[in-house]
Amino acid sequence: MTDVSANTVARLLESRSFVELGARQRARALLDAGSFRELLDPFARVTSPWLPKQGIVTQADDGVVVAKGTIDGQPAVIAAIEGAFQGGSMGEVGGAKIAGALELAAEDNRKGVPTRAVLLLETGGVRLQEANLGLAAIAEIQAAIVELRQYQPVIGVVAGSVGCFGGMSIAAGLCSYLVVTREARVGLNGPQVIEQEAGLDEYDSRDRPFIWSLTGGEQRYASGLVDAYVADDTDAIREQLHELFALGIPVQPRSRRHAWFLQRLADVDTRTQLDAAAVRALYEGDAQ
Repeated sequence: MTDVSANTVARLLESRSFVELGARQRARALLDAGSFRELLDPFARVTSPWLPKQGIVTQADDGVVVAKGTIDGQPAVIAAIEGAFQGGSMGEVGGAKIAGALELAAEDNRKGVPTRAVLLLETGGVRLQEANLGLAAIAEIQAAIVELRQYQPVIGVVAGSVGCFGGMSIAAGLCSYLVVTREARVGLNGPQVIEQEAGLDEYDSRDRPFIWSLTGGEQRYASGLVDAYVADDTDAIREQLHELFALGIPVQPRSRRHAWFLQRLADVDTRTQLDAAAVRALYEGDAQ
């Protein structure tokens, strides 16, 4: 075995997959050691009042973990979505937990306590069983992100394996910075939805290489739609958060560059189907 391959194997053995962690484990891993304190934990029994009416078993935290602590010694709040529960869907309770945490962080900043925020996004978007209530919750999350990012960076992390879709993909786009792994996917509509509406010829939801070539983490980074592309390693993601927080508030949030993005879309020739290379070429250049 060569030195290069031996070193590679050693790094792999030492790494700790972030994707394989649950929401609570992810939040704890990113906060400074010993600073994790969960808000509205499962023992508070704040669950969805709507799922039992439809014969669906609830989860004691409604699939959202909110924790306070510190990152680099600075006050921080982390909201982590559990992708294993209802596909990470956003309902009234889980959405209110995230929005409330962000709103309280903004209030902290107004009082002179510089609280930053991290959103761990593993979600298919709105919870269909809660319909408009879920949509309203997502809107509140989006508004809270925009408010807080005036004071401190709000960093979104999409690691995998659910991805980030629907209204929560818009929330991801509103974050000050967005971090992804190779396993991540980010898009407004999920593969099954696109296939259902546009047909198999347009989008085959079973073609995984095709899907990741268009909405995967590497592609989104190459297209300039996210700010950092990291390995599925807990330490690497933690270090990336530290680097981004050190940069401070972006001069211009991505959502303020809408005119540039709209022009890119206007340049698309809808008579042909874009491939991965064409998508990257579309977003080449200075998005500022």
